[in-house]
Amino acid sequence: MGAEVVAPRPPPSAGKRRSTTLRFLFELEKPDGLLPGTAKLPPPSPEPEADSLIDKIASCHRVFSFAGASESEEERDAKRERLVEVLGAVRSAGSSKPQRPLDHRVMVALLKMVAANLFRAMPPSAYPPLPPDGVDDDAAPLAALAPAWPHLQVVYDILLSVVTSADAKTLRNHVDRAFLTGLLALFASEDPRERDRLKTAYHQLYAKLTCERASMRRAMAAALLRFAYEAPAGERPCGAAELLEICGSIINGFAVPLKEEHRAFLARVLMPLHRTRWAHTYHRQLAYCVLQFVRKEPGLAGGVVTGILRHWPVTNCQKEVLLIEELEEILEVLEPKQFEKLAVPVCARIARCVSSCSSQVAERALYVWNNERFLELATASPGVMEKILRAFVASVEDNLERHWSKCVQQVTASVKALLEQVAPDLYARCAKEFAARRDEADAAAAVRDARWRKLEAAAAAAAK
Repeated sequence: MGAEVVAPRPPPSAGKRRSTTLRFLFELEKPDGLLPGTAKLPPPSPEPEADSLIDKIASCHRVFSFAGASESEEERDAKRERLVEVLGAVRSAGSSKPQRPLDHRVMVALLKMVAANLFRAMPPSAYPPLPPDGVDDDAAPLAALAPAWPHLQVVYDILLSVVTSADAKTLRNHVDRAFLTGLLALFASEDPRERDRLKTAYHQLYAKLTCERASMRRAMAAALLRFAYEAPAGERPCGAAELLEICGSIINGFAVPLKEEHRAFLARVLMPLHRTRWAHTYHRQLAYCVLQFVRKEPGLAGGVVTGILRHWPVTNCQKEVLLIEELEEILEVLEPKQFEKLAVPVCARIARCVSSCSSQVAERALYVWNNERFLELATASPGVMEKILRAFVASVEDNLERHWSKCVQQVTASVKALLEQVAPDLYARCAKEFAARRDEADAAAAVRDARWRKLEAAAAAAAK
């Protein structure tokens, strides 16, 4: 038999020999080098960093008055440096991506430190008492600045950073009503820088703490009512403008139709604020709030106008000018039918202001006729024009003959030309009636003077 031929084995592959090491098997099962079912180790615990930050926050609890000789400048500067470091840590946590929330213990320490530095009894007012005849702007300082502002400024920045970076749930767990009440009391500060920072922080808290919004609105309403009814006459209402600015933003977001609670806020809080002697310090914000209500529900205009006329000043010319401007803004948003209902009382008041002895009040009242919307509403119906023009004609004619200010006489002449162009026949008839009434008044005055002269003559004869 022939020999069996055995086929030769194929040569080994030229490729790399497969590794059978334990490490290769691990990588084969898990490319990142971990066994199946296992997870990566967590990053190093931030506890040491949090503890260091908490210690630094705790060292900022000491409050400096910036007035005592026992306080060294080095200690105050050291505290400010620590506050700046804390602010940097809070901002870095809020700006990191992904955002890294602050540790619970850090939040507690931060809010305690903020309360320790901000919540304080306000010092006596730095403003002089209000003179009995009005506001002496020349004697009053422009601003009463807080001496501790170098520290307070950084603390407010820390508070703003915390509120901005924290979510609503975290804030609800750490900010209670006592803290909100303490913040609200700080609006009594006479430093406008502090009130401005406080306004921003309180508004942001209102935006995030939805469950506390109703109580925050009630607290602000109570503070404004104290300005209107309980504050001494000579006390400057610090914080009223800032609170009204927050209220204006809140009112702007009210849904229509308005709730009864919101209408009550307009009638019981905003309208009485027109009565104070310090209305000029917050009138711009107050007028904005009132106008927002009228824009949302024009039917409220009647009560608003009645409230403004009820609180019209007698001798405060500055306040009169402001109220004329507010009435003009309200009239601009009314429809002709609504204007017809309010035209007589509003225009009667403005007409009396036209003949005011104050040139500022008289000029501002005359300039109402330069408002295109007011002129359109006044001339929309002949019946409305006839109701309101009689009072204006009397004031215009009286100004042209008797007013002491040449500037007022010039503006009055321009208004007269406008009225004669808009309603020539009606103006001529009203002017004739005014002249007749004035002649009758002059004749009655002459009769009284003659009687007094007779009485004086009889008394002189009896004395001889």
